[in-house]
Amino acid sequence: MDPFHYYTIEQPAMAEFKERGSKFIAYSYPAQNRETCKKLIALLKKEHPKAVHHCFAFRLGVDGADFRVNDDGEPAGSAGRPILGQIDSKGLTNILVVVVRYFGGTLLGVPGLINAYKTATSLALQLSPMIQKAVELTYEINFDYHQMNEVMMVVKQYNCSVVTQSAQLFVCLKVGIPKSRLEEVLHKLNDIQGLHYATALV
Repeated sequence: MDPFHYYTIEQPAMAEFKERGSKFIAYSYPAQNRETCKKLIALLKKEHPKAVHHCFAFRLGVDGADFRVNDDGEPAGSAGRPILGQIDSKGLTNILVVVVRYFGGTLLGVPGLINAYKTATSLALQLSPMIQKAVELTYEINFDYHQMNEVMMVVKQYNCSVVTQSAQLFVCLKVGIPKSRLEEVLHKLNDIQGLHYATALV
């Protein structure tokens, strides 16, 4: 796995797959945390109150270490795992996929279910543009107002992202620094007189 980059999706997508009368609607979403996943799943349950199952899988974190699968009443291993399998086959993280099932009257059996959830997920992921993002480390920088331009030049030059910004007596900037450029950025910040920085807890 590349320690400096990860792959995720840029925008939500939806795809539908039908199997012997049952309808499987897959929704893929970019998601940064479990809270977002919870909200999105709750929204879909409201949107599809008559669906018999709302199965999902997510993988989160730049290292992809946080994941969960849910079969929502389908036979164990027949829904959540196949969904996660498709996410992993594309090497994606910070993503949630929910597959909503409307029962069509015919039992599909475990192999049939695995295939249906896998296919629906695969179709949705084909419609989700993949993007590569830099793994970032969050730092907090404190400095005087008059140094704003100097600091922002470093931030822009190295494609750092501004997480939060607040100003009282000093300017306090939380930035995400690409892991691959960390040494260069900190070296540049050290050159700015009177500036203080520290790793920030996200």
